[in-house]
Formats: sequence, structure tokens, C-alpha cells
Amino acid sequence: MNKTIFEITKMDCPSEENIIRMKLDGISSIANLDFDIPNRKLTVFHKGEIDQIEKSVIELNLGGKRISTEQTSQTNFKENTNQKKLLWSVLIINFTFFIIEMATGLISKSMGLIADSLDMLADSFVYGISLFAVGGTLIKKKQIAKLAGYFQLTLAIIGFLEVLRRFFGDEKLPDFSTMIIISILALIANGICIYILQKSKSKEEIHIKASMIFTSNDVIINLGVIIAGVMVSWLNSNKPDLIIGTIVFILVTQGAFRILQLSK
Repeated sequence: MNKTIFEITKMDCPSEENIIRMKLDGISSIANLDFDIPNRKLTVFHKGEIDQIEKSVIELNLGGKRISTEQTSQTNFKENTNQKKLLWSVLIINFTFFIIEMATGLISKSMGLIADSLDMLADSFVYGISLFAVGGTLIKKKQIAKLAGYFQLTLAIIGFLEVLRRFFGDEKLPDFSTMIIISILALIANGICIYILQKSKSKEEIHIKASMIFTSNDVIINLGVIIAGVMVSWLNSNKPDLIIGTIVFILVTQGAFRILQLSK
């Protein structure tokens, strides 16, 4: 058995991991893939030559570069079922708050909450693609990725159009108190996700570390919506809500394109 380490400079979240997994899926010489997202490293355990694997990694245009190849005696690769349970918990929390934020965002007329709900949905898609497609065929995985990506992109485009309509129209102020309260609850939810992951006995595992990074980014967005709610109240203007909504919609759109890369 050989062990080859790649540096993937543009791998900074589970989306890139899924892209790489799908690209390498079907190469029979690969025994296992070990991702170190925080350090942007990929370790491939394989038999025979590395040429086909290296070519596939480079073709992704994620800054892939082979660092080393050496022989290894490791042959057993056990899947950590506890990790899956933890990721299921995070997925359920994210999807629940997608529904809550979308509903309250529509009621309170807050684009910040609506955009943040789509970011929660994007996180759910990333985890869901991995969990639902486990053991499935490559075609099935690509179909799931394409459906999720286009759905998310469509929602983001609708969101952008609504931001423009509200920016140039005479729209009532969003309910800033609802913005703040719901965002605080979402902040608490993401805090619970981080707590669950940190308390895990597997917290040093790569997937758990990656999930913690992903959820930490959500905390920053939650704080942004809270600040926007305060600014709406202070300035008596809907512009702060539209600005934070636009920023998050951009992030959601980037996430949609990353998911669509999985279907190529």
C-alpha cells in the first residue's frame, strides 16, 4: 500500500472535500481518502501508480500539488459512526433554523433573516449530500448535487431580485426586534452545534474539525444580522438589512456554485 499526500490550497470547507471525493470516485486503486481541511492536506492510500490520481486532483483547479509518496503498512480504515451521528445532529439543527428563519424573515420583511436562512440551508445541503449519498453510485451523487445546487442558486437569485425591489421601492421597515431575537436564537443554535462537536470524543477527527470551522462562520453571519437589526432601529432605515442580506446572498451563491461543481 502507498500513501500520497497532496496539498490542496483552495480546500477550506466540506464543499471542496465533496468535490474531490466525487472526482476520485471510481478509481479502483484508491483504498481510502483522509482529509485534513484545516491544514489543506489530502492523504490518499492507494495501490500502484499515483499518475491517474494526481491528474484528477490537478484537473479540479483547487491548487492541488503532490507533496510526497511513500509505502505504508496501514490497511484497515474504519468509518467512525459516531461522527455520522454528530453530523446528523448538526444537519437537523441547521435545517430546522432554515425553516424558522425563512418563516420569520418573510413575516418580519427582513432580507437579513431570509438570507441567513438560505445560508443554513446551504450548510444542510453540504452535510446532506455526504450523508444521503453514502454508498450510492457516482451518478446518483451527481444528480443530488445538481438538484441541490440549482435549487439553492434559484433561491439566491430570487433573493437578490427582492433586495433590488426593496432598495428602489418604498418598502416598510423590517421588524428589527424579530431580526435580533431570531438571530440570537440562531446564534445559540450554532453555539450548541460547536459545543456538541467540541464535546465529541472524535473532535480531533478531520470531519469534525471541518464542521466546527463551517459552523463558526455561521456565527459571524448571525452577529452580522443582529448588528443590522440594531442599525435598522438606530437609523430608521431598511438599508442595513438589505446590505447584510446582499452579503449573505453572495455567500449563498458561492456555495451554490461549489455544490454544482460536484455534479460535473
